[in-house]
Amino acid sequence: MEVDKLPHCARCDNKECRNGKDCFSLARKHAELYDDGEIGRLHGAAAVIEAKHYGRKTRLAETIEFARHLGCERIGLAFCIGLSEEARVIEAILAKHFDVVSVCCKVCGIDKKEFDLPYVRKVDRESVCNPAGQAELLNATGSELNLLCGLCVGHDAIFSMVSRAPVITLVAKDRVLGHNPVAAVYSQYIRRQFGI
Repeated sequence: MEVDKLPHCARCDNKECRNGKDCFSLARKHAELYDDGEIGRLHGAAAVIEAKHYGRKTRLAETIEFARHLGCERIGLAFCIGLSEEARVIEAILAKHFDVVSVCCKVCGIDKKEFDLPYVRKVDRESVCNPAGQAELLNATGSELNLLCGLCVGHDAIFSMVSRAPVITLVAKDRVLGHNPVAAVYSQYIRRQFGI
């Protein structure tokens, strides 16, 4: 892509794309991306949920509606051990509608020493987070949609790469801001730490 055509939409004040402007002359090519059966199916379901529930349902409730619309029967839940209680509640809610399978980030208890990874605490043994393993376990169950509940930055990327089912981030981890990462953008005091 030419340097003068690199996308910098966050810097745009007008967002004329909302009214049909094609700044990159790629509308036709991008529209073809949704001709793919699975992408088109997910895109259509997302549009239905957005139109029907915009501003009226929580992300959890919209996720349930999305999965229902897709006809999912088995939902996978990959969670951080630090959000075990939240995962227990989420699984109980989802279980009213679906067969739910869940897997903790420390699954299989692999020692960080095996990969020469730094420990978070001063202990004799610390298990790695195992996002690839979480995804593999959920793949083996035949989950049709996988939900992320607080996986670490980077571990969420690994999980998404390995998961065969589509992935939705239900909870984005932010230990400092109570799992509300956008608060860093809303707070002028935190923005200053980033030089903004």
